[in-house]
Amino acid sequence: MKKYTYTEKKDTRSGFGVGLHEAAKKNDNIVGLCADLTGSLKMNAFQNEFPERFFQTGISEANMIGIAAGMTIGGKIPFTGTFANFSTGRVYDQIRQSIAYSHKNVKICASHAGLTLGEDGATHQILEDIGMMKMLPGMVVINPCDFNQTKQATMAIAEYEGPVYLRFGRPSIPVFTTDETPFEIGKALMINEGKDVTIIATGHMVWEAIQAGEKLEAMGIDAEIINIHTIKPLDEEAILKSVAKTGCVVTAEEHNILGGLGESVARTLAVNTPAPQEFVGTQDTFGESGTPAELMLKYGLSSDSIVEKVKKVMARK
Repeated sequence: MKKYTYTEKKDTRSGFGVGLHEAAKKNDNIVGLCADLTGSLKMNAFQNEFPERFFQTGISEANMIGIAAGMTIGGKIPFTGTFANFSTGRVYDQIRQSIAYSHKNVKICASHAGLTLGEDGATHQILEDIGMMKMLPGMVVINPCDFNQTKQATMAIAEYEGPVYLRFGRPSIPVFTTDETPFEIGKALMINEGKDVTIIATGHMVWEAIQAGEKLEAMGIDAEIINIHTIKPLDEEAILKSVAKTGCVVTAEEHNILGGLGESVARTLAVNTPAPQEFVGTQDTFGESGTPAELMLKYGLSSDSIVEKVKKVMARK
């Protein structure tokens, strides 16, 4: 098992803030729009250096999406920012009609996704956003794993022509990638090569997958771990190549098992080479109020849950 360590924990939303600031220095057409959550989205540096390119729309998310779509007609590259629940569920009609349908070059950047929003509870958490956004034709969906990867993803989507949904979170988590770690939209990142089982994880669950891999190694199980930061377009080649070697797969995501990464992987296997699969994710339920650590444990989003699913799927080979 390849060894991963970290020296600090940082929130992925800060990676977005740094990435947006860096991207804006290189491209004058980048503009930022925020629905009254500038500090929460870490857009302060961008706002301070480029005040003429920053637009505070207030708590009117639908209006923000409409403004962003209109700005693209003049050649601007809008980055919208608010919580994931408000970035998707509240404005799905505006995204579908004004952005996706006409393939507008808008970057929908969403913080506080999933259970790790924590104490704000089910009304602010969202566990359906990946499913909703990946179903929109032409929409790229990215869910990075740590601070550095979120920074890289933010800078990468600035160079991409077309609508993108970028998902990140609030809690501080281990930073184990570096500025030199490769990042390419639609290209999976190999975390550890193994031969007994494939673990495919996304977002905050990648670190849990690494910890699961270490526990499995102690049990004599050699796990291949893949970081799928881009859920759409999915790197099907990497998935099929790995599962052809290991013969089974466990997917792990901070999202409903219905409609998320796991179902995308299952479809890929079903139409190519079917193989046993187990899912780690929330089981078609809303969340509740609690600390991020408490909620991840209660809803089975942990390294121990991945280990248990690995044992189950290997028995089905």
